[in-house]
Amino acid sequence: MRIHCFQHVSFEGLGYIADWAKENNHQISYTYFFEKNFQIPSIENIDILIVLGGYMNVDEEEKFEWLKPEKEFIKRAIDAQKKVMGICLGSQLISSALGCRVYANENKEIGFFPVSFAQEILQNQIFNHLKKEILVFQWHGDTFDMPSQAVRIASSNVCKDQGYIIDNQVLALQFHWEMNETILKEMLIHDGNELEEKGICIQSKEKIKEMMPVLEQNKHDFFQLLDKFFL
Repeated sequence: MRIHCFQHVSFEGLGYIADWAKENNHQISYTYFFEKNFQIPSIENIDILIVLGGYMNVDEEEKFEWLKPEKEFIKRAIDAQKKVMGICLGSQLISSALGCRVYANENKEIGFFPVSFAQEILQNQIFNHLKKEILVFQWHGDTFDMPSQAVRIASSNVCKDQGYIIDNQVLALQFHWEMNETILKEMLIHDGNELEEKGICIQSKEKIKEMMPVLEQNKHDFFQLLDKFFL
C-alpha cells in the first residue's frame, strides 16, 4: 500500500508506524511541512494518509501557511474514502477539517498516563485484542469535539476524548501510540521546557525517562491495531 505521511516537525516522525510499514513492505512518502518547498500529493497517488503531531495549533493559519491546505487535503482524503489516521495534532487537524471545535483542554497531559477504552469499542474487531486500560504516552494541551458520526475510543482522567473512529476508515488518536524512545528523547530536547510548567498531569523529564520501557511494551498492541485497521 502507498502510505503518505504529513510530518510537521523534523524530530517527530512515524516511529513504530515506520517499523510496521517496513515489515509489511508498504511504500511511504512524506510531506515535510517544516521545509520551505513542501509538496502535497495527488489524492489518486495514495492509499493511506497519516497525520502526525507537532507543537502548533490547528487555527494558527497566519503563522503556518500550510495549515489551511493541509486541512483541505485531509477532508478530501476522507471524502475519497482513503484510510486516514491522525495522532495528537493530527487528530485535532482531522477534527478541524471535519468542522469540529479544537480548544485548550483544562489540563495538559505530558507523560505516561492510562487511557480506558470504551466497552463497546472493545467489541470492535480492530480493538478487541486490547485490555480495558493501558498506559500510553501523552503530550498535548488541546482537545477536540468529536464529529457527529464518530465513536469515542478511549478517555483519560483529565481528557474525555482520547480518540475516535469513523466507519473503520478514520482513526483519530490523541495519545502517542507510535512513539519510540528515539523520538521521545528528541522531544525532550526540543520541547522539554514545557515540562517546567505547573500541572497535575505534567511529569518530570526524569520520570518520563524512567518510564520509557512502556513504549516498547505497547508496540505489540499497536502493530496488531495497524494490521487490522489498514489491511
